[in-house]
Amino acid sequence: MKSLLTLLVFLALVAAAAFTGMSYLPGEWYEALVKPGWTPPNWLFPPVWTALYVMIAVAGWRVFEKEGISSAMLVWAVSLQLNAAWSVLMFREHLIGYAFADIVALLLSIVAFISMTWSTNRLASLLFVPYLIWVSYAAALNFAIWQLN
Repeated sequence: MKSLLTLLVFLALVAAAAFTGMSYLPGEWYEALVKPGWTPPNWLFPPVWTALYVMIAVAGWRVFEKEGISSAMLVWAVSLQLNAAWSVLMFREHLIGYAFADIVALLLSIVAFISMTWSTNRLASLLFVPYLIWVSYAAALNFAIWQLN
């Protein structure tokens, strides 16, 4: 029962970060930007992020259950903060270059989490691989939009 409650806490933490992203939607400003032809349709983002957020929560929960508060958990928490900050920088502040710097830091934190948990909690590491792939794509898109505008 304690483990289930802990999982719910991790889901709530990730939901809080997701709520930040949902609070600052792309809107008219984003629609007016020049974007590369390989920009995904807007409808794709909610289902992808929903799946990723669940995986992020489960990965963090698994590591916490095994290690408690650890350096990997600190990296997980930093990653979540960087994730939330990106939407603020991009969609509220319209700072495309700063958003790119944030997403590069996010990528580094994701790689660090995978590296730190690979030998101790393989499933947690593997749960971050789709996150790494999607954020890599998002970083390339962010960079392209920055360069085009």
